[in-house]
Amino acid sequence: MYNTELCPCGSGKMYTDCCEPVIEGAVAASVEALMRSRYSAYVLGHWYYLHTSWHPKTRPSKVSPTSTDWLGLTIVHTTENTVEFIAGFRENGNIMALHETSRFAQMDGHWRYLDGTCEVIEAARNALCPCGSGKKTKRCCGQISK
Repeated sequence: MYNTELCPCGSGKMYTDCCEPVIEGAVAASVEALMRSRYSAYVLGHWYYLHTSWHPKTRPSKVSPTSTDWLGLTIVHTTENTVEFIAGFRENGNIMALHETSRFAQMDGHWRYLDGTCEVIEAARNALCPCGSGKKTKRCCGQISK
């Protein structure tokens, strides 16, 4: 049962005290809290939550499961309605980094994901691992993908 462990968003809090309440319908206190809950939802496969936390103006018709293995989240910068982050992931044996600045808008008292600008790059072996460990990719998540 995941809710007895640390939250996948990297906050250092227990899942039950961090992203779970937001995923289950509580109001996110900030855009960062919403961003963290959306990352946790991707990790844990809460596809309905991802769909409903998307702003209706930009929401896809559905959010479907993927084979992406999420490795870690690093929040770079936040403002009142944006979050810049780096999310490490493994896909098809490659270690990648998604660097995005997401925009959010309020609707009915809830923050909703609006859109974002992003860049996806393959993690270089000697670069810091995108999981946020502080180790080089080849000494961290890159060891598993071989």
